Amino acid sequence: MSDKLHISWERYEDEIEKLATMVHEDGYKFNQVVCIAKGGLRIGDVFARLFDVPLAIMSVESYHGNEVKDQQGQIIFGNSLAKTTPNLGSKILLVDDLADSGTTLEKCVEWLNFSEGFFIEDIKTATLWLKEKSAYSPDYFVEYLEDNPWIVQPMEKYEEITIEQLIKNRNEQWVNK
Repeated sequence: MSDKLHISWERYEDEIEKLATMVHEDGYKFNQVVCIAKGGLRIGDVFARLFDVPLAIMSVESYHGNEVKDQQGQIIFGNSLAKTTPNLGSKILLVDDLADSGTTLEKCVEWLNFSEGFFIEDIKTATLWLKEKSAYSPDYFVEYLEDNPWIVQPMEKYEEITIEQLIKNRNEQWVNK
């Protein structure tokens, strides 16, 4: 694996907008966006707003515990989708931040297709980044990463500090102003 790829908030938002434009220009008419939490939350929120479709949240975890930071563990699904509509749309756009190994996307598509009570005609997938090592290729992606870097997203800074450290840092900033 190569070096880390640090993503700024500006770049992150730009890539979400590029992805939305790509889906729109392709003409895919989805009536439900499903985001994979945590990585797809912000993307799903933006898409639900831009395309004016309901948002559902699929809680999935694969990087957790005391495992090596860049190594995927067992995939764990939440019990159900969090959604504000009684039914799930029939044409779904499933969004996540990246296709790393591709396993999470693949398993989420399977879960949606085989869950009781969902009448799904079509599912397409969209990510900001696709790594070369991914065994699953999303229908839409913004950037193909041949060197498979570990992507450091702007919100990850909150994984490196505690709430007490945040408060201390903010109080110091206010005192120095």
